[in-house]
Amino acid sequence: MTGAARSAVPAAATVAAGAALVAVCYGFARFAYGLFAPELQAEFDLSDTWSAVIGAGGYVGYCVAILVSTWLTPRWGPRRVASLAGAVATVGMAGVAVAPSATALAVALLVAGSSTGIASPPLAAAVEQCVRRARRDRAQTLVNAGTGFGVLLSGPVVLLLSAQWRLAWLVYAGGAAVVTWWVRRTVPGRDPRDGATIPARTRGGHDVALLVASFTLGVGSVAVWTSGRSIVEAGTPGDDAIGALVWVVIGAAGIAGALSGPLVQRIGVARSWALLMVLLAGATAVIGSAPSHRSAVLVAAAAFGAAYIALTGVALVWATRRYPRRTEQGVGASFFLIALGQAIGALVVGVVVDLLGLAAAFHVCAAVALLGALTPARAAMVGRAAVRP
Repeated sequence: MTGAARSAVPAAATVAAGAALVAVCYGFARFAYGLFAPELQAEFDLSDTWSAVIGAGGYVGYCVAILVSTWLTPRWGPRRVASLAGAVATVGMAGVAVAPSATALAVALLVAGSSTGIASPPLAAAVEQCVRRARRDRAQTLVNAGTGFGVLLSGPVVLLLSAQWRLAWLVYAGGAAVVTWWVRRTVPGRDPRDGATIPARTRGGHDVALLVASFTLGVGSVAVWTSGRSIVEAGTPGDDAIGALVWVVIGAAGIAGALSGPLVQRIGVARSWALLMVLLAGATAVIGSAPSHRSAVLVAAAAFGAAYIALTGVALVWATRRYPRRTEQGVGASFFLIALGQAIGALVVGVVVDLLGLAAAFHVCAAVALLGALTPARAAMVGRAAVRP
């Protein structure tokens, strides 16, 4: 695309609106369920296993949605698909707010969680369309860091409305509606210079290293996202604010994930991935082992937030470089595997919690994250070669 084509859509506005959409879809629609898990379990009389099953439903919805979004983006253009993501998030979270039963809750969470799968491919494509090549890695990771902002904002909502969880979800839905309007006005549509044809599928198959790494990230991170608040509050009885505080810390630290683009440029994908996965594993293990130690938990929460968002940023850069002619395809494949890992991991966490307790579930996820850091040498070499400019 020429510079003239790019100038039609201000890059900064696209990045800002994209980050806001990621914030409401990921920070609110997808991950806020774990923050409200205790209230929802009490309201609908859910066991730990059924709570995990319902949480996994959102990830399953994500998996289906990202496949649809990957197909729609080159046909509809980034603006329409990104706007659809915002609308789905709004409807899903409003449904959670008014859910009369556990079944209705599960359906609403599945819809809300689907919004994240819809959002990622068009936003990645929008950045590729309107941001100059030299700045794309940084722009992609800035949009991706919107998750941190969303998680950061969701924590105070819990502190203010912990006794009124339905109102909290209405607030989330209202925020998503505003962001959807912004995206509709800001994110570019299909570039007319690209012609009417749909790009051919990237040849050579998918990057196995990218897919395996993405899956282990999903499994390794899911204990904190689905049960982080529960284990911390169980370890610190009487401290009603600690669960929300941990969420705020995760979100605030996650904003640092915007630095993953420069990190990749400095030390490469393979080393960046290994370093960050070890950090994620360590943070998960600390939260599982010492939930009653407030200082240790807060430090671990910060490490987890920074590592997780940075890892998704590394995966995003890895995918966009591996699939330069079909950005939405590479990002869709990577993020699909992250969500699939989280869906399967959420079910495993629920079973392990019932059999062995919360701490054991965190240790299982930490072990998977360590395995993800030790991706076979050959696969890591393939991944590193694939992302060279």
